[in-house]
Amino acid sequence: MADEQKKDEAQPQPPAAGEAPKPAVEEKKVAPPPKPAAPAKPSVGPEPLDNELVRRLRARFGTALGDATLDRKQAIVVVRERLLEVCEYLKTEEKFDFLADLTAVDWFDRQPRFDVILNLYSFPHNQRLRLKATVGDTCASVTGVWPAANWLERECYDMFGIRFEGHPNLKRILLPDEWKGYPLRKDYDILKQDTDWIRENIGIESGQ
Repeated sequence: MADEQKKDEAQPQPPAAGEAPKPAVEEKKVAPPPKPAAPAKPSVGPEPLDNELVRRLRARFGTALGDATLDRKQAIVVVRERLLEVCEYLKTEEKFDFLADLTAVDWFDRQPRFDVILNLYSFPHNQRLRLKATVGDTCASVTGVWPAANWLERECYDMFGIRFEGHPNLKRILLPDEWKGYPLRKDYDILKQDTDWIRENIGIESGQ
């Protein structure tokens, strides 16, 4: 009888009337894992740049250079004067042997009015550099440094009217030689175009 009584005590007893059943095993509450920290926001806008290349340029050209910045991983150096000397140094000493592009920006209300933009690449160092030369209506030609500048400077002249001093054959490359005005200048009336040229050479009134 004693053994049977112990077996009965060991077995779970049904709940009394009106009483909620108890769980066989009490559940342990586990705290949720901590939320991961929010990723750091990338910096917006250009940051000052002072790497070895910039220090060598400043040591050689001093106040001829303006700001040096890093914008979206692109190194940018402003050149106020002595552009041709800076370019010759960058090609021969720093091995920027490829002129990838040359264009301009018209700031209109600013003096000097234009930025001539040169995008350079060094094959030996796998490095890119952007030069911003602040100029008025004239700029030194870099065709003697990078022959690829020939047609790029002609296009820049054709669109912005910037005269590249020392260019071997500076004339329009996209528009007719007799075209009046420079379409990418901020003060060019794109709706008017050159109505006289259209009338004289095509025989129609401008469609604008």
